[in-house]
Amino acid sequence: MPIKKFISACSKPAGHVRMFIWWLLRGSDNRRLGMVSDWIIYTGFERKNKQMLKGKTVILGVTGSIAAYKIANLASMLVKLHCDVHVIMTRNAMNFIHPITFETLTNNRCLVDTFDRNFQYNVEHVALAKKADLVLVAPATANVIAKLTYGLADDMLTTTVLACTCKKIVAPAMNTRMYQNKIVQDNLRKLEMNDFEVIAPATGMLACQDVGEGKLPDAEVLLDYVLKEIAHEKDMEGMNVLVTAGPTQEAVDPVRYITNHSTGKMGYAVARACMLRGAKVTLVTGQTSVGKPPFVEVIQIESAREMFEAVCSRYEQQQLIIKAAAVADYRPQFVSEEKVKKSGEKLVLELERTDDILKFLGEHKKQGQFLCGFSMETENMLENSRGKLHKKNLDMIIANNLKEDGAGFGTDTNVVTIITEKKEIPLSIMSKEDAANCILDEIMVEIRGKQNGYC
Repeated sequence: MPIKKFISACSKPAGHVRMFIWWLLRGSDNRRLGMVSDWIIYTGFERKNKQMLKGKTVILGVTGSIAAYKIANLASMLVKLHCDVHVIMTRNAMNFIHPITFETLTNNRCLVDTFDRNFQYNVEHVALAKKADLVLVAPATANVIAKLTYGLADDMLTTTVLACTCKKIVAPAMNTRMYQNKIVQDNLRKLEMNDFEVIAPATGMLACQDVGEGKLPDAEVLLDYVLKEIAHEKDMEGMNVLVTAGPTQEAVDPVRYITNHSTGKMGYAVARACMLRGAKVTLVTGQTSVGKPPFVEVIQIESAREMFEAVCSRYEQQQLIIKAAAVADYRPQFVSEEKVKKSGEKLVLELERTDDILKFLGEHKKQGQFLCGFSMETENMLENSRGKLHKKNLDMIIANNLKEDGAGFGTDTNVVTIITEKKEIPLSIMSKEDAANCILDEIMVEIRGKQNGYC
């Protein structure tokens, strides 16, 4: 039975165990056992990734700001990732949101009073501080920022934060004039000197109807700060990674261009996953509507020539290059300076080859660099992709079939096969974020193997 059909069958709950036993008992060759091992790892990855904060404890410190309502959404997001969330509120925060809201969302008691007699622990603020993997004070008022700056501990929140030795993040939220006040800015600088990370406020209309900086960033932004710190093992820390993503646009005239169906979702997922695993990431991207990943240097390009130049000027400093962009193979030989008018029944465009970025990278690959490409096929996927692996001197290629359900352009899922010189690892259908992490897992295995002389 072909391995891909086996994996597809096993991915359906009804056939899961039955198919596994049948296929395993049919033979015991190394390749079969290896594929079974890969299937166990990779069909379980999506479930694992949805639990990326399992075993982690986060303290959310909520202070007296109208923006406190945003933290309810953040708490819910963290709980869905299996995080143990504890909320501590100041008394002023209770004027904007009720503790019951947080208790319902987190299934943990919301703490307010230092001297509450119904504590779970003997010394609550110390016990909770010992458990915490991260504390986020958001929204942080000017008052609480000042207290934390000078070590004033006169309520449950400030005493707990003072006792925490974990990562501490503060997200200021206040009127623009208050935020820009020299005293507040000095306090924020002092907090940074004392190992607090400060999230810059967003700019927009404030509750007082003023327009300016001082808004608490949306919950999704705050979540990214949490995930960056504790979501993944930092197995890529210190690595410089270059990722390409999205389509290119080859101009025909000032109005028209030639492009493809790429949305950039896969490349963006890879860039984000690298960032969460500790890498310093540069993303060279074509035009796309996908939101830019946080904490990533983004280089915006339009044409294949612009992408080639952007990659060539940066590739030498990279330990890992992942080329997920869908670059045009051809461009118009002549670009009209004026709009081409409709005339006749046919229009003939003369095309010329664009620069082969992946071939250039393979020819100029430096010692210690790892080069991964992508291959989108409609037929002979494995044969064509393996040929590309050899022809372009790649260390790995990620193959996917445009005709396969759940794969291809514009979808939120993908079905890929990881190919190296010695391996073919087919993955079941999963989100592009999960596929990105599966790919990075294998890349890190290969890199460690090369470093240790196993590959």
